[in-house]
Amino acid sequence: MNIDFIKKYETRAPRYTSYPPANFFNNSVDNNVYQQQIEISNGENPQNISLYIHIPFCPRLCNFCGCTTFFNSDINKLNKYIEALEKEIDTVAQLIDLKRPVTQMHWGGGTPNALNFDYIKRIVNRFKKYFKFANNAELAMECNPAYMDLKDIDNYAELGFNRLSIGIQDFDIEVLKNINRQPSKLDISVLINHIHSLGMKGINLDLVYGLPGQTPETFKIAAQKAVDCGADRIVTFPYAHVPWVKPAQKILEQKGLLSADEKLHCFVGAHDILTKAGYNFIGMDHFCKPDDALSIALKNGNLKRNFQGYCTAETTGQVYGFGATSITQLHKSYVQNIKNPDIYIDTINKYGLAVERGYVLSNKEIIVREAINELMCNGKLNFDYCASKLGISVKDIIEATDYKPEKFAQFVNDGILTITNNELKLRQDAFLAVRNIAVLLDPMIKDSGKMFSKTI
Repeated sequence: MNIDFIKKYETRAPRYTSYPPANFFNNSVDNNVYQQQIEISNGENPQNISLYIHIPFCPRLCNFCGCTTFFNSDINKLNKYIEALEKEIDTVAQLIDLKRPVTQMHWGGGTPNALNFDYIKRIVNRFKKYFKFANNAELAMECNPAYMDLKDIDNYAELGFNRLSIGIQDFDIEVLKNINRQPSKLDISVLINHIHSLGMKGINLDLVYGLPGQTPETFKIAAQKAVDCGADRIVTFPYAHVPWVKPAQKILEQKGLLSADEKLHCFVGAHDILTKAGYNFIGMDHFCKPDDALSIALKNGNLKRNFQGYCTAETTGQVYGFGATSITQLHKSYVQNIKNPDIYIDTINKYGLAVERGYVLSNKEIIVREAINELMCNGKLNFDYCASKLGISVKDIIEATDYKPEKFAQFVNDGILTITNNELKLRQDAFLAVRNIAVLLDPMIKDSGKMFSKTI
């Protein structure tokens, strides 16, 4: 990997987990609009259903985190939150065509695995009361290993969970102290071995680079330890410093943040270790074993992406979000729930839905989204393929994205991008620059005044 090329492109740009990005959402989308959009979604593709459940509570708040989370140890509030989730499930289930299969369920947070297992079982069974789960459905949960033991894993497997995402962040105790995060209760390799023994696949470890106390050398050590643990997937997220969104992150400025150059060397060092160990580089931040579903999807050009991360075309569906701050991702719209858990609970109890904001896409924006997603997921944009998929002409895509080959001249000259036969193709080992390229296909970003995290 030639880091000199990538260093040239440090700027701020969307991560494009959605298009338009979430900071374009507005309050014109309310409960009534959401109900209409759910009904419309029944006739849209993909027909598969993805379920997202957000648990916004943590037993301890990490000061590096960019998620919407709240400290909570109030059992009474947890009970009320679970009851509200059940009521929201009841409401939405009446609007969805229940003949459609569920191929993905993802629990995020917050710290969902810190919940009492009885709560998790209640919610899963509530979904199963209404929805038909496909035989190959992926049931995943984001887990903090500080609150995980072998019995917990057994419980999850018994309930049908088959993928766990373990947020180790770093193995170094001092780094974890700097971000106010507890270390794993058990050795990570013990956890992963037990998970694999139960037949679960796609187990991933999340690592974050750019945290106070890290260096490129120590992050290489963390990457090697992740390899030694035997994870199927290893994800290396750059720490996104957005104190204007998450004021708690200002604490890290006092502890010393890594420079962009140091962060880049963290990634490059980890990249070299992981690829030499046989992992394939997927997208911007995933490393997967060759037989992993994500590696196979990338090879076949079927990699997809949503707010929960990279996924396969086989399991990707329109996403219906439940819980405070959850985001629904439908073919024609995005809908985000109220962020404050107390207000969310009160609103659900009154109306059954608790929408705060969202976005309804125009036909042009749907075209732009498809073009950007192809580039962000599979590292290429073939205009003929994209046009055929959408049932439109290549000219429609060119006009919607304001595509002009000369916009990409610098990337072509640097050998990062090739343009041939109506196709943009990114060099695989230069994927850190994909956001810089994607933004050139985005007519909305220019002069938008929006703030985004750094691309590197």
